[in-house]
Amino acid sequence: MSTALETPVRSAGPTQPPRPWAAVFALARFEARELRMTVSFLGVAVLYMAWIVWLTTQNQGDYPILQNVDRGTQGIPVLVGLAVMLGVNRAVLRSQRSDTDRHFDVLVVEPWRRTAAHVLSVVPAVLFTAVCVTVQFTWAALKPGAAGHGSPAELAVGPLTVLLFGVLGVLLARLVRSVFAAPLFLLLLLFGQLFVASPSDPGWTSWLSPVVTESGNTPFPSDLLGRPAAWHALYLTGLALFVALLAVLVSGGRTTVVKAAVAGSLALTLVGVVGQSGGTPEETKAARERASVTPEKVRSCIEHGRSSYCAFPEWTGRTADWAAVVDRVQDLAGGRAGSARLTVNQRIDARYGLGTDALLSPSTEPGHVTVGTNWGGNRVPEFAVAAASVLVTGNEKAGTEVCDARLVTIMWLALGGESDPMSAFRNVRLDDSVSGAAIILSPTETFSLSAEQTRIVAELLQKPRYSVAGKVKAKWTELTSPDTSTARVAHLLGVPAADRAADAAEEDGDSCER
Repeated sequence: MSTALETPVRSAGPTQPPRPWAAVFALARFEARELRMTVSFLGVAVLYMAWIVWLTTQNQGDYPILQNVDRGTQGIPVLVGLAVMLGVNRAVLRSQRSDTDRHFDVLVVEPWRRTAAHVLSVVPAVLFTAVCVTVQFTWAALKPGAAGHGSPAELAVGPLTVLLFGVLGVLLARLVRSVFAAPLFLLLLLFGQLFVASPSDPGWTSWLSPVVTESGNTPFPSDLLGRPAAWHALYLTGLALFVALLAVLVSGGRTTVVKAAVAGSLALTLVGVVGQSGGTPEETKAARERASVTPEKVRSCIEHGRSSYCAFPEWTGRTADWAAVVDRVQDLAGGRAGSARLTVNQRIDARYGLGTDALLSPSTEPGHVTVGTNWGGNRVPEFAVAAASVLVTGNEKAGTEVCDARLVTIMWLALGGESDPMSAFRNVRLDDSVSGAAIILSPTETFSLSAEQTRIVAELLQKPRYSVAGKVKAKWTELTSPDTSTARVAHLLGVPAADRAADAAEEDGDSCER
């Protein structure tokens, strides 16, 4: 009798349960690495970082308005988003170009899971954009001259734009199996932007665009913006989720959870659309009217030396900079102007919206000087001109109407104390030159400077300051008289006569006689 040894049969099945999502995340990491190495993304990323570095080195950015800076972070991310859209679209279509689609049928990762992996591959690019936006805004906020308050919702627009464009690239690849679909869609998008966006007066259709900067040259206080920033961020979030989930749905992921998520994201998008389509709130319009017509109700006044400086709440820290300019100008003045008490009023006209720049009318109140919400760069000599004109003529309205020889005194008072007077002279002129007749800029209305007056001012600004200051103080009464001719002012200040007859100089020297 023989004995048979029996060996139990072992199961050939897997010893561990399948983990399809681990494969999804692995594929997402691979595709994200491939996306980062594309030429288009690398080029835009380098351009983005170089642009941020360039911004940090500009002197005109020493006095940033943070409610403008947050909107300024939204432009370059559009380029990043477009590069991501093209890159991820090509990645999804890679298997078709390489004729490897049929090999995917033997894999455990279904097509909809591969689509989810491509959607997740966009996340690192979104995080990169978020870091750049944070660095750009934080750098501006840490500057000593920063004013205002940024909005987290406005800062979120840049990263959300990259996310939206990235998932659009995935959806396009699943709907149209051609590498030309994404570039054609990009052209249609840019063409449609010309008709949808309206920066000067954005309606509800403009807010369907990912980015609506709506910026004029005059910064508004943050409580006067009236932008539906939070609703717009909600709209972009819902739209990005809807597009991403729709891509998964059309790839075969027709589970109950996916369908419910698509419906929920669509509802979120519609809520954002409705919320951002309400226009400027009535309370914001009333606040803009109040700040424009009766700003004294919302401004705070601070004393610096002999003068008073009235600013909107977010600009009170800047009054010391205004005082330094006023003191510098007033120290060069003679007579009673050297000790006159001035009132510097910060003014805006916000009644016509963010995208418009309304011209401020000059004040008729004695001793009142206008300053705007911008500062730094050319705004400093322009404000100095306004202060000098009030010291010479008594009020801003009279200062903007001056066309006689008093302009020489005004210009020297405004620019004579500058560290680089000739550069300041060039910056305050509309034609950016230091010769010939020109328009002089100020916070309110402009005025004209004749060629002869320009020559005299340029001569004075190249002389040592002390040699001119004594003559200005000693001859103050005659220099500030409307009856004094340009030739006489040049003689009093020691400037040689022009190379023409004296009678011609008398006739053509004043801008009001030209």
